[in-house]
Amino acid sequence: MEIWINPACSKCRSALTLLDAEGADYTVRRYLEDVPSEDEIRDVLNRLGLEPWDITRTQEAAAKELGLKGWARDDTSRDRWITALAEHPKLIQRPIITADDGTAVMARTDEAVRDALSR
Repeated sequence: MEIWINPACSKCRSALTLLDAEGADYTVRRYLEDVPSEDEIRDVLNRLGLEPWDITRTQEAAAKELGLKGWARDDTSRDRWITALAEHPKLIQRPIITADDGTAVMARTDEAVRDALSR
């Protein structure tokens, strides 16, 4: 499994602590440094079963500068959102765990991390 993290994020650190406590085998991706491509973001969205606006941190300064709150949330706008996430990775909600079974979870709670571990 792989976990996308920002080391400055307390929820990311909590998820890593739990993964370590459970003896999980995982790879860390510091997504602000190793920025995911648009295709990788599409893949993770498909695995999560979510849309790009569902994983966007709309309170970030970049989101306000882009005016994301006013963007349409429909199929025709999906690529625009994905491009914004790739160009401004700080907008991506974290942590995200891609599980070994091909799914993914937003690992913002201990329960979600345990869910990923059970897959």
